[in-house]
This record gives sequence, C-alpha cells and structure tokens, in this order.
Amino acid sequence: MDLELELAQRVTAAVRSGLNLDITSEEAMIRPTAPGRDADYQSNAAMSLARRLGRPSREIGQAIADHLVVGDMLEPARAEGPGFVNLTLRGDWLSRRVADLRCDERIGVASTEHPRRVVLDYSAVNVAKEMHVGHLRSTIIGDSIHRLLRFRGEHVIAQNHVGDWGTPLGMLLEHLLDEEQIHGAATSIGELNAFYQAARLKFDNDPAFQQRARLRVVALQGGDDATLELWHDLIEKSMRYVERLYDLLGVLLTPADVAAESFYSPMLSDVAHELESRGLAEVVDGALMAFPPGFTGRDGRPVPLIVRKSDGGYTYDTTDLAAIRYRARDLHADAILYVVGTTQHLHLEMIFAMARVAGWLPPQAVATHVGFGQVLGPDGKRFRTRAGESIRLVELLEEAVERAAAVVAERSALTDDERAQVARAVGVGAVKYADLASDRIKDYVFDWDRMLAMDGNTSVYLQYANARVRSVIRRAGGEAPPDTQVVLEHPAERALALALAQFPTAVEATISHLEPHRLCTYLYDTAVAFSTFYEKCSILSAGTARLRASRLVLCELTSRAMVRGLDLLGIEAPDRL
Repeated sequence: MDLELELAQRVTAAVRSGLNLDITSEEAMIRPTAPGRDADYQSNAAMSLARRLGRPSREIGQAIADHLVVGDMLEPARAEGPGFVNLTLRGDWLSRRVADLRCDERIGVASTEHPRRVVLDYSAVNVAKEMHVGHLRSTIIGDSIHRLLRFRGEHVIAQNHVGDWGTPLGMLLEHLLDEEQIHGAATSIGELNAFYQAARLKFDNDPAFQQRARLRVVALQGGDDATLELWHDLIEKSMRYVERLYDLLGVLLTPADVAAESFYSPMLSDVAHELESRGLAEVVDGALMAFPPGFTGRDGRPVPLIVRKSDGGYTYDTTDLAAIRYRARDLHADAILYVVGTTQHLHLEMIFAMARVAGWLPPQAVATHVGFGQVLGPDGKRFRTRAGESIRLVELLEEAVERAAAVVAERSALTDDERAQVARAVGVGAVKYADLASDRIKDYVFDWDRMLAMDGNTSVYLQYANARVRSVIRRAGGEAPPDTQVVLEHPAERALALALAQFPTAVEATISHLEPHRLCTYLYDTAVAFSTFYEKCSILSAGTARLRASRLVLCELTSRAMVRGLDLLGIEAPDRL
C-alpha cells in the first residue's frame, strides 16, 4: 500500500461528498509532516479549493475533515490553522501494518497489473575509447531505473547505443593496421586512451593518414571482408574491457543489450527514403533535411535535422531517427527512455517530435529524456585530472575501493577475503550513491571525503546501519518468532514503524519521477530513524520477551528495507562492516 495515495483517495472522496467537487489525487496535496509533529500527514487541499469555490479555506478544511472516512486506519481528522487537515495513523493499525510488511517479500510495493514494454537507452560507450567519469552518470542512473522498473514488473528492454561506426572508426581501424605492421602482431588496446589519442593525433596532422582513414570508412560501409574482420576484432577488444568495468560496477547491462550505431546502418537509407517520399523531409542545398514543428533558432528560422548530407553520407540525426523508429515499430515500445546528459535535450526533443510526425510513435507511447548534469570537481569545474584530462573510470573505481579498504581495515572481525569484498562493496557503492543521491538534473561535486564519510547521507552510513541491524539479530540468536505481535510503546518505535510503512510510497515516487535521489533520501531518513530507535529503545535487554521480539521485528524490517532499497540503486549491503 502506498500510504500517500491511500490518504489522497480518502481526501478526494471527502471533497466529493462534502463539497460536491471532484479533484485528483495530486490535488489532495498529501504531505508527510516533520518529525515531532502531532500528526503523520497533512492535506493542504483546502487552500487551493478556497480560491476555486470562493469560500474560506478554514471552512473547506473543516468540511473535508468532517467527511473523511477514517475507518480503523486513522484517528479522527482535524482541521487546523487556515484549513490544514491533519491525519494521524492509529497505533494499532500501524502495528499490524508493520507485521504485514514483515510477511511480504516486496515490503508492500505492488507489482503493476499492466506491464509495459519499456526501452531504456543508457551507458552508450564508444569503441576503443576509455570509459571516463562522464560515462558514469548515464550508466549508474540508467541501471538504477532499470532495476526499479523491473522490480515493479515492467518488461524492460535495455539498449546500449555503442558508438562503433563512421569516421572515428575509420581512423581507429587504420591506426590499428599501422600498429600491427610496426609490431608484427595484433596490438593490444588495453590502454584505450593512448590508442585513441594517437589515432586522433595522426588523423589531425597527417593528410595521407586522414585520406586512408576516410577510405577505410568506405571499405567498412561497403562490407570489405578484411576491414570487417579488423572492425570485429577492435569491437571485441573494446567490449571485453567495457564488460569488466560493468562487472566492477555491478550493472545489469550484458552483451545482448548492445544495439550499436552499426546495427542501424542498414536502416538509414530507408529512413531517408521514407521521410522524403512522404514529404516529411526536403532537399536544401543538396542535403536532405527534416523540420520537426515547433523548433526555431534565434533568428526565428526552423531548425532542421540533417537526414542526409550533401555528399550522400548520413549523420547522428539519421541514426537516432532509425533507432526510435526501430524501438517503436520493431520492439513495440510503450515507453522509450533516454538516459542522456541534459546538453542533448533539444536534439532528443526534435527526434521525438519527428517520430510523432512520422507516425512511428503512436499517441499512447511515451518518449522521455531522462537528463542529468555534469560531474564537477571541488573547484566547481568539470571533474578532471590535474593535467586537465578526463578521469578514467577504472582508475576512479580502483581508487574508491582502495580508500574504502582503509575505512574497513580496522574491522578485526573480518577475514582478509571478507575485507576485500566489503571494500569493493563500500568503495563502488560510495561512488554510485554520491551520484544517485543528488538530483540527477543538477551538476554534482565529486568529493572523496564526503562520499566515504561514516555519517551523513552516504552509502557507507546506510551500509553501516544495516550491518549494525544484522549484528543485533545475530546476537539475539536469530529473528523473532513468525507470529510476533508488534507493539509501539515508545515514540522512537512509532517513528521507525512509520518510516518502514512508507517504503512503498518512496519506491513509487522514485519510479514515477525517474529520480533515484528520492529513494536515497528515504533510505537515509529511515537509517536516522533506526539510529534514534537503537539509542533510545533497548532491544536485547528489553523488559519483556514480548517487547524484545517486537523490537527485533522492527530491526528485521529495517534491514530488509535497507537491503532492498540499496539493491534497487545497484548497491550492495554487506552483513558485516
């Protein structure tokens, strides 16, 4: 049960019966109250309805309170102040709710009754280019959304739009040939940055090499066997490296999810022909251009998508049009999500608009840009090395694990193997959580000390909270009996129980807005509520066996919420830390 949704439905019913007016659940304006208040939730609907009805908000709030059905869930509703309607859960209902959640593997989160086919585009690495910190956000945010949607029961089709085609590949292939001729054997491209930079330097400064690279692109696109063999070798070496990083990050992407630029290459001429034959694109100065409606530049002139260049070549616009057509037509997507930086917003909106005009995206299908900001250094500038280069992702993750190893080094109860496993979980988790805990649309500052801190809103704090819970349960000799009744006698018990009952609401809100930071905030607040409970309520030495068992149930459910929530973010929760 989503508590906020349930309360919103009760408020909307009260408005209908008391004021003869229909409002939406959003208009019920249900908000949790701050800790320590004498209510759990508050509806602020009366203030907006007062303007609509031309009546005092206090009077409207009282009408809502008078007609709100409380049943066995709520104490009598109270209208206070200018019309706030305060709602308090009954203690016995909350106790039963915690007991029910304990028996529910999904902790109250309902599976969707109507699963959608959701195409999720994320990560999008490039062949023969080192993954750097700039790839981090798309991969981490996309993976969390993948996990959340799959948990709700959606049919998720992941698409890793790997860059493996066009002029850059000709440059790389020709450089690879040169390296093999020099060394007499197939070269290793383990140092991808150096390999790519050497190829780029030759391309920019050697006209003969540049011409050979362009001819190599023609050979590649023409299906030359020797070039294709070399191309496959380059891709295989690059993707082996990428897959090792995916494994270290613990993301769900697999080789089967790769839908690279080359995959769409055979479709490009057909896309161009379809748009031109249907009058949706026109030739301007020798180039085929499409003008999605509603997009103009500063001069007021329509902004085009370049479908085909004047020399007959195709562009990224063409590839993206082919991709959205394939995802809508062939994959039968009900929703298509692009986890891509905010700088691509205009481009993607134009692609979406063109897909609508072409009829590829039916009215009921959704196309959404899940945008995100940049990773910044402590100086507020793009996060780079001291030499000004992009930071290699593998080096960043290795440093995170090394720093985490120092954090857990003094845990004498752990074996060497356990320390290594925990250091990986803590280090990688810290990097991922620091990203996910920030509002994705904003830039965030990469700060080692803050992300590995044992306090504050960090994954280390959450992992430690879970490890402490598991320690309590071990010392208790195991979990409480299955038929344990939950009693909430202390305010800290009640506060923790309320937080646990809000787990479904947090998950649903995170999925609805595609904003993982909402789940991070919930987990942190719950960990804080547990910490207060742990300090104020004796567990192992509780006064009675009944109270001890009840408090153990709160511990168990706290751990389950932490483990499940962190897993939905793609972060491990070690039992010991």
